[in-house]
Amino acid sequence: MKKFIETLVNIYKIEELRNRIGLTLSILLIYRLGAQIVLPGIDSVQLASLASRTDGGGLLGILNAFTGGAFANASIFALGIMPYISASIVVQLMGIAIPYLQKLQKEGESGRKTINQITRWLTIGICIVQAPAYLFGLSALGVPDSAFVIGKGPLFMFSSISILVTGTIFAMWLGEKITDKGIGNGISLLIMVGIIATLPLSFAQEFVSRVSENNGGLMMILIEMILWVVVILLSILLVMAVRQIPVQYARRTAGGSNDQAAVGSRQYIPLKLNASGVMPIIFAQALMFAPAYVGGLMGDSDVGVWMQANFSDIFGLWYNVVFALLIIIFTYFYTAITVPTNKMSDDLKRSGGFVPGIRPGNETSDFLDNVMSHITFPGSLFLAGLAVFPAIVVKLIGMQQGWALFYGGTSLLIMVGVAIDTIQQVNSYLLNRHYDGLMKSGNNRKNAAQ
Repeated sequence: MKKFIETLVNIYKIEELRNRIGLTLSILLIYRLGAQIVLPGIDSVQLASLASRTDGGGLLGILNAFTGGAFANASIFALGIMPYISASIVVQLMGIAIPYLQKLQKEGESGRKTINQITRWLTIGICIVQAPAYLFGLSALGVPDSAFVIGKGPLFMFSSISILVTGTIFAMWLGEKITDKGIGNGISLLIMVGIIATLPLSFAQEFVSRVSENNGGLMMILIEMILWVVVILLSILLVMAVRQIPVQYARRTAGGSNDQAAVGSRQYIPLKLNASGVMPIIFAQALMFAPAYVGGLMGDSDVGVWMQANFSDIFGLWYNVVFALLIIIFTYFYTAITVPTNKMSDDLKRSGGFVPGIRPGNETSDFLDNVMSHITFPGSLFLAGLAVFPAIVVKLIGMQQGWALFYGGTSLLIMVGVAIDTIQQVNSYLLNRHYDGLMKSGNNRKNAAQ
């Protein structure tokens, strides 16, 4: 505890870091306030049915959690930052097949700026499609027509679509400001703060369920909290775990008139156990909408009824079996396109590096690809297990569905990954300050050397 307090004091002493954290917190507060502002022309009092549809998990609950409740509030940030995430994924996947994007990726900073601009325009296009779909879908989600004060005429639709698109673009701008002027990855922080915003209510519902309904009492709450800590620790291990591949860099030293080969320094290539992050879960969740939709198209047939019954419940057995299989498949797919073993091998060869015992070139590429295949398998199983764990705790111990979503899946991995990334950036500032302090005093440098 004493070390933690000292760390907070050190953070406060560093003016730049203090200003960055202050700016970040201010922007996050603005984003949270925007999530509570209801679209003009909608009566917020009559949105109770929409809120009830998004409570307690389900696909709508996941969407609402990612927007920090803005989806259920019909707010100006109802679409959240997800259109930008979707655009980023599309651009990243298109970069595999489109030579123009591949060329931009190799142009350094200028190419990155162009790709970012393409992503922004694609975000606007996705918003223009999603905004009217969301507005027309409000009635289907239980919002009565009387909630639309001025009706659903052209004036309401045009103004609401413009506000929703602007809200997403403004949220994207806030995220980029955090990345440039604040601390941490801005877009990821906006998603994380939206997820965390639903945590207190979910825990309160679980607490009331356990205590007031005599469903395990405080002892069950304690067991759940211990289990939650264990799951978080396992998630941290999944995010941080790497396989280090030793790399030798040859160097030559001049000794008199003859060049003598000297043993070079040894470094490591860190291959992550989960190189794909949360993307396999996001892809799998996107596809899991399909079975229930196809079942609905089949009508009252036996297969259609079975598909609707088993794939509409995200905590059901068949849903999670297919969900886990898709995650394993997408983990291999996304790892294959994001970890370029051929490029890594070529870069090593050009820089004079080699893996001990492995010939440079194609043999090194095959070796790295083989290692990635071996470590991706346990990583994909771990990721799939973590993704379906909320369904396990719901079925085994009767946990509330909203609270169970924090025991695995995309929500937990995003929270853990963003927290680790932000802490690492804060630590880098602290380390730089520490080294600067040592350099200012000769006595301190002497003591450090001793």
